[in-house]
Amino acid sequence: MVDTNSLKAEIVRNGLFMQDVAKTLNISSRAMYSKMKTGNFTVKEAFAISEALNLQNPGEIFFAKKLS
Repeated sequence: MVDTNSLKAEIVRNGLFMQDVAKTLNISSRAMYSKMKTGNFTVKEAFAISEALNLQNPGEIFFAKKLS
């Protein structure tokens, strides 16, 4: 499960907007917002986002455990 709140925080921390990340993935802003809503990213997309945001431990965001 993707921790979208942490991902949003990292985007902001890097001074970027969702549109910037969408451009990195070569998708529309609408598609990016949809992916953020569902948390459905491919491994390739997760890797590209991790590199763009210089994430030290992307597993904490892209493979977060679901809280009960």
